[in-house]
Amino acid sequence: METAVMQYALFLFEDESTFFSLSEDEQMAIVQEHMAFSEELQAAGAYVTGVALEPAETARCLKAKGDIEDGPFADTKEQMGGVYVINAGSMAEAEAWARKCPVHKSGGTIEIRPVPDYGNA
Repeated sequence: METAVMQYALFLFEDESTFFSLSEDEQMAIVQEHMAFSEELQAAGAYVTGVALEPAETARCLKAKGDIEDGPFADTKEQMGGVYVINAGSMAEAEAWARKCPVHKSGGTIEIRPVPDYGNA
């Protein structure tokens, strides 16, 4: 019996100040780890897409009343630094991929969330 494949979003959270306090070589080593992780996902047929984000200070938030504010919505110790969207047969499989992500290995947090399939809506 074939396992149904769903998409899962892996939201990456970590303290930006830690990353930006590293030397350029150390930062590039982390980028290379993410590239290797992406290649592993691709080789397994699990990669859908992924993006890195600019620092939270570059963010703008649209409020319900239509106002635009600078920065992230909430003050937190960790900021969202990127997202991967992957294919996985179960939440357990998505969790296994998250455990391999460099953010998890460096002490960051990864939120794993199923992506609903609304068809061609």
